[in-house]
Amino acid sequence: MNFLFDGPKDAPITILLAHGAGAPMDSLAMNAIAAALAGVGFRVARFEFGYMASRRTDAGRKPPPRAETLIGEYKTAVETLGATSPLVIGGKSMGGRVASMLADELFDAGKIAGLLCLGYPFHPPGKPEQLRTKHLAELKTPTLICQGARDVFGSRDEVASYRLSKQIEILWLEDGDHDLKPRKGISGFTPADHLKTLADKVKAWSAQQPALPDQGD
Repeated sequence: MNFLFDGPKDAPITILLAHGAGAPMDSLAMNAIAAALAGVGFRVARFEFGYMASRRTDAGRKPPPRAETLIGEYKTAVETLGATSPLVIGGKSMGGRVASMLADELFDAGKIAGLLCLGYPFHPPGKPEQLRTKHLAELKTPTLICQGARDVFGSRDEVASYRLSKQIEILWLEDGDHDLKPRKGISGFTPADHLKTLADKVKAWSAQQPALPDQGD
């Protein structure tokens, strides 16, 4: 399993991120998010699920499997990474969803200290009745979800009606889409603004978790 790393090797906290269903670990969105988190002092590691990694080989393009079937691969990534500093797991869209289904098991075992979801896919676009939130109602792992306010996988108005664990905190990024980007000239925010807000919030959130060291300034 190959990893991409950003941020200082001796960072007090490591964040492991998986990609979304359709884009690789080095997509523009993942690159930008990793750089922003590294910029505030986190060690960021990224990996790809097998179906996505195969697209870089002669095996060619494979469709994403059901998220539930990727839990074992995520667990392997955690074990292979072998982080020596406190670990937060998560990912972009489907990657964050897979991490969320594994989080409590690893949290109870003392292997992770938190969960970070970037654009959580609360439901498929255009199908708000097909919720992917059942396990989120009882989640015990400290969790931060960073979500665009107009995300077609779960907007602010939609998510307000969901039953979610009190361990979940949501950062809403104004006019953000599924990649957390605002429209130009609509909200008054730029993609760079939202990346800074995201990184600063993750740093502040981590400082509030008893199992995570204070990042300092």
